[in-house]
Amino acid sequence: MAFSNVVLVSLLFSFLSLIPSAHCTLTLNYYSKTCPKFHDVLQNVLSGKQLTNPTTAAATLRLFFHDCFVNGCDASLLIASNAFNKSELDADVNMSVAGDAFDLIARVKTAIELECPGTVSCADILAVSTRDLVVMVGGPFYEVPLGRKDGKTSDPSIVDKNLPKPLTPMKDLLALFASKGFSTEEMVALVGAHTIGFSHCKEFANRLFHFSKTSEVDPSYNPTFAQGLRKLCQNYTVDPAMSAFNDVYTPGKFDNMYYKNLQRGLGLLTSDQAMATDPRTKPFVDRFAENQTAFFDMFGRSMHKLSLYKVKENHDGDVRRRCDQFNTIQV
Repeated sequence: MAFSNVVLVSLLFSFLSLIPSAHCTLTLNYYSKTCPKFHDVLQNVLSGKQLTNPTTAAATLRLFFHDCFVNGCDASLLIASNAFNKSELDADVNMSVAGDAFDLIARVKTAIELECPGTVSCADILAVSTRDLVVMVGGPFYEVPLGRKDGKTSDPSIVDKNLPKPLTPMKDLLALFASKGFSTEEMVALVGAHTIGFSHCKEFANRLFHFSKTSEVDPSYNPTFAQGLRKLCQNYTVDPAMSAFNDVYTPGKFDNMYYKNLQRGLGLLTSDQAMATDPRTKPFVDRFAENQTAFFDMFGRSMHKLSLYKVKENHDGDVRRRCDQFNTIQV
């Protein structure tokens, strides 16, 4: 029996609703007429900041991920708390995002506002800054379509359930990334962002001190590496800022050394090291460790995909005058 016209129309609209709107209206030349010097101004600020503060690239990459994964790429994580509104920044997992990233976006926004006021969103600034900084430290180039609007809300209560933690079991990690539309291979590639940057000792101290009744240290650690980390982090409870590089060999260079480290028991975090042994993720860890081109290709494609996740467009968002404040006070 043939479908009725009503059923066919209903199915059509159901199908269309599954297509991300970002693919329809975001464009690479979005600011070509309204802010033609956007990239030049941005590059000038990025270069100076990364040169004087080499941890900026890793900090910005983490900021971008934490922003996009919670409620889409809408710069909601940049909002500061005030007397009327607690923001995503108040969530425990976001308190360790390095200040260099927030400082960078504020500097870029100020410079661009002087060039073309009220035109470029903080969400677009964050997305392009992340890509350009990845390239600056040796990583792959990928296209970043533009036209995002800045979110009008920033809710700390939804953060934890939307971000992975160092102790998150692999099945839950895979489920979390799948809920955002990412495959296992894409997840392994995105976690490869840990090839730059650092983690605080408190995030992996469970592997170094009183790991189990039978072992003081997580046996999956390289023994020499674990000994060095124990010495480094011995006073982490007194000094919470103590940290270690995620990639002990090339911490400031975006490359595939991170995956080679996992194969050698040099993964800092529990969830990272687990990828090297879990049968669902190990094939991709091994592939990326062997072939940097394969890693770069998948990382670039996954970041492009992430940059389009639940973006706000048109009246769903604003172009903020300041990245850390809504255009109107939220009560």
